[in-house]
Amino acid sequence: MPDQRRGWPGDALWAWLCAGCVALSLFMLATLIVLLTVKGFGHFWPATLEEVTLRSGEQVVGQPMREAALPQDAGTERLYFTGNRELTGADWRWLPLDEIVDVATPADVVRLERSPWGDFIGRLVALEIDGERLSGRAARERILRALETPAAARTGELVLLSADGQGLVQPLAGVSTFVAPNALSIWEKTVLWGQGVWRFLSEGPRAANTGGGVWPAIFGTVLMVILMSVIVTPFGVLAAVYLNEIAHQNRLTRLVRIGVRNLAGVPSIVYGVFGLGVFVYGIGGTIDTWFFDDALPSPTFGTGGLLWASLTLALLTLPVVIVATEEGLSRIPDAQREGAVALGATRLEMLTRIVLPMATPAMLTGVILAVARAAGEVAPLMLVGVAKLAPQMPLDGEFPYLHLERKFMHLGYHLFDTAFHGDDVEAAIPLVYATAALLVLIVLVLNLTAIFLRHYLRRQRGEP
Repeated sequence: MPDQRRGWPGDALWAWLCAGCVALSLFMLATLIVLLTVKGFGHFWPATLEEVTLRSGEQVVGQPMREAALPQDAGTERLYFTGNRELTGADWRWLPLDEIVDVATPADVVRLERSPWGDFIGRLVALEIDGERLSGRAARERILRALETPAAARTGELVLLSADGQGLVQPLAGVSTFVAPNALSIWEKTVLWGQGVWRFLSEGPRAANTGGGVWPAIFGTVLMVILMSVIVTPFGVLAAVYLNEIAHQNRLTRLVRIGVRNLAGVPSIVYGVFGLGVFVYGIGGTIDTWFFDDALPSPTFGTGGLLWASLTLALLTLPVVIVATEEGLSRIPDAQREGAVALGATRLEMLTRIVLPMATPAMLTGVILAVARAAGEVAPLMLVGVAKLAPQMPLDGEFPYLHLERKFMHLGYHLFDTAFHGDDVEAAIPLVYATAALLVLIVLVLNLTAIFLRHYLRRQRGEP
């Protein structure tokens, strides 16, 4: 009789093929994360500014971005970010490499981020403040100290000069950052990079989401996912318990299971339409009629908000939690249930003390899958509460502290809006990468938290 433990001749090939697929998948995932991180957070590094002299004698100062070939093999051109929108009418300029005769990196070139005209790139002539006129190193140090104070408390004006000789007077109150990148050491650039990343994570957006930070979007994303998880978990678990432990296993039960699994494949925009019609206009409009009649016609709950967005995503992810929990319940041996009942436990005690604790890892698996799907959804949120800019946070120090009726910002929608609705596509590209990397990181952290909790509960029960 042949040895059943010996594999077939092709087993080694299939093993190597499977291992190669896993390695390729991990490599692609790592490449995606590295690409998003480098392209996104590399934007905050104080890049070297070049002073370019053209064949015509014109001088251009800016940050080199990328090169592209001209049509019909006419040469190559380089894209520079030059800023100075109010002087030249554009922030970007393509320069043919054949027209460039000299490239320098002078140490006195400065870059300012300001409102409302965006970045200025040129030279600082002087700082006029409190009746004094400072220049050189003294002016730069005074500007950096002034930027540490609130904008409303700043006085003084910067006298600036562009590369083409045009003068400009910039109020200090409108300046956000001031840096001379060509004069900085690697350590100083690293410090400024960290400060730029921190501003991106802790400040609100500016300039139509193409500047500033994403803190309101981070807060709104995490808060919505937490509320969604709190809502969907008990409903999903109870539904799975009913289907697997209580309901008679007949044709109707099988049809319900098929319906639940099919709901997992429904496009998310359909859930958004349902949430808009039922939650926002139906339930929210009724709440306004009963309790906020004085505020009408301005709706309170009858418009998109955090509560309706969380409920819509809870409905969207409910099939995932039900299926995962029911699969976990079905893997529990019947001997565990029969032993508990034989020892005198009631049906409720058997469910709450034996079955549900053993199925907790499966429940958490469902929550992990739900979080992974809900955190990146954008289409339904556009109908039930997400906003391009939400001036008021859903959580603050005013009673009742958590304002479920308010609109909120979301990283996924912020990413979509920045990429497709911005006035300056080139300027938005690095922020798109950075926001995407941040969204992936948040989903990863939320998932790892649930995974570690699942692992902890398994160890508590002595499972491997």
